[in-house]
Amino acid sequence: MTCIDLNSDIGESFGAYTMGMDEAVLEVITSANIACGWHAGDPMVMDKTVRAAAHCQVSVGAHPGYPDLMGFGRRSLNCSPREVRNYVIYQVGALRAFCRASGIGLAHVKPHGALYNTAVADPELSRILMEAVAAVDPSLYYVALAGAGAAEIQHQADTVGIRVMFEAFPDRTYTPEGRLTPRNQPNAVIHDPDQAARRALQMAKDGSVTASDGTIIALSAQTLCVHGDNPRALALVKTIRNTLTAAGITLQAMGQA
Repeated sequence: MTCIDLNSDIGESFGAYTMGMDEAVLEVITSANIACGWHAGDPMVMDKTVRAAAHCQVSVGAHPGYPDLMGFGRRSLNCSPREVRNYVIYQVGALRAFCRASGIGLAHVKPHGALYNTAVADPELSRILMEAVAAVDPSLYYVALAGAGAAEIQHQADTVGIRVMFEAFPDRTYTPEGRLTPRNQPNAVIHDPDQAARRALQMAKDGSVTASDGTIIALSAQTLCVHGDNPRALALVKTIRNTLTAAGITLQAMGQA
């Protein structure tokens, strides 16, 4: 792979509470997943973050989650398919409106937290999420986890009529099954920038990731994510960017890579 996207989950501040280092991270990434007010963010934060992304010429995506401000969207909720569909449509529509107000387009949708992770193992939920995105705009990219389930996700996307971008996480560890290690388990998050950068290069260049037990898992990712709420997010994303470019890999926004 000679091109890849580098994305981060940002816009996660709320009211008087600040989360992450959005302005600095936006100087380094190529795509931003912006919270839509349900797991984090609010209208003021959404507006500010979209405008900042536009200023930095960073591609913008919606980052919808469960209605779970208290749990930061990382708790799986027992929602009906209709509820999930409408929750996603509502959030994507809200962020799309802020993009339009700032004179930029919305490029993609990436589910957040428990919504994202549950969909990895739940084909019905995955399909519902894609159908919700397609209902808003079928030209939007849908971001999903690269790895073992990619073929099924691609089939679903083709059936729904939506494009999918597969994603890998250099700042997270993986289980031998190719899923992200749950955050409530030890060593789920990687804080060492050099370690994360080596993993990013392995993902982009070799098309694989080393699981927690040493298993090499094949994956094909078009975008890499560094979490904006990681305390070392800026150091991580800078080191990853420098490592990838030094290896001759071009960073381009989602859909262009």
